[in-house]
Amino acid sequence: MRVARSLTALGILLILTQALPPSEARAIPPDPQAVLARADSVINAPLDQIQDMELILIEKNGSERIREIRMWQKGDDTRTVKFLEPADVRNIGFLSLPDDVMYLYMPAFKKVRRIAAHVKNQSFAGTDFTYDDMGTIKYADDYDAKLAEETPDCFVLLLSPRPGTEKDYAQLKMWITKGTFYPIKTEYYDRGGSLCKIMERREVSQIQGYWTAAEVEMHDLKTQHRTRMRLSNVEFDSGLSDDMFTARFLQRRQ
Repeated sequence: MRVARSLTALGILLILTQALPPSEARAIPPDPQAVLARADSVINAPLDQIQDMELILIEKNGSERIREIRMWQKGDDTRTVKFLEPADVRNIGFLSLPDDVMYLYMPAFKKVRRIAAHVKNQSFAGTDFTYDDMGTIKYADDYDAKLAEETPDCFVLLLSPRPGTEKDYAQLKMWITKGTFYPIKTEYYDRGGSLCKIMERREVSQIQGYWTAAEVEMHDLKTQHRTRMRLSNVEFDSGLSDDMFTARFLQRRQ
């Protein structure tokens, strides 16, 4: 009799479990690659954007140097960055185009040069961002994602470069918020497996309907040097011309 009752109870439990919605019956792990692609779409949601930023270079001893830059972006694969102040860096320009094509303009030489693949991991104009970091962001195209953990607030992904993709970092660890799918923290690991950099996006809010970070900081753990970008002005969907993403525009004085 006791065995029969146990079997009956088990049968009822199985029926009830099967009748529950999938989310209640069991937790279904998210597709990490889909989460990463969603984060890309959130970062690159505007049709175009103009951002004015204060660039703060912070030395190990706490001393600071301040620069001002302007960034134009159209879609998710075209970006121009130019230095506005101070005078010693004014009009230095950087252009990122589709298919990982990048150009640099140095006013002192009055010449635009294409950035070779082997130097894209070098520091951009004395900052803690590399040329590759300053380019447009489409992580899902370049990295394969795995779910490392899931917190109440974030999906934590491990990103490995896809075969044939040249990246200076062997692995990234990224925290993506569940509510907004906005990446708020990224750890960068070198080819020896050591943590070398940490990037944090802070003060995230909606501006004109788009999720935007008011501050982004890159911390180089080896040099103990940091670069902080503070957003001072932003404009979305203004109808930027393709002419602003050319070598000729790089040479134009601001």
